[in-house]
Amino acid sequence: MGEENIEETFTFYTLPRQHHKHMKITNVLERFNEEIKHRTIMLRIFPNEESCLRLIRALAVETHESWLEANRYLNMSDLKEMKKTELRQAA
Repeated sequence: MGEENIEETFTFYTLPRQHHKHMKITNVLERFNEEIKHRTIMLRIFPNEESCLRLIRALAVETHESWLEANRYLNMSDLKEMKKTELRQAA
């Protein structure tokens, strides 16, 4: 069974080398979870579950918006350049 899907298993290695360090770590998720923990500890008591979820949703939206405005986590021009090189070599 593993032999049938071996190509998908190694897809990670077909990405540009610059992307590898970003794909192996979960720093972004860990930072997001720490921020949720920090903000919920600051408020201490929530009147109900919905108010806690609103805070988490607001934090998720804030994080998403900052990602849209910030530099890209993965430089896609590296991937485009790699694809161009592959096409040139194939031709």
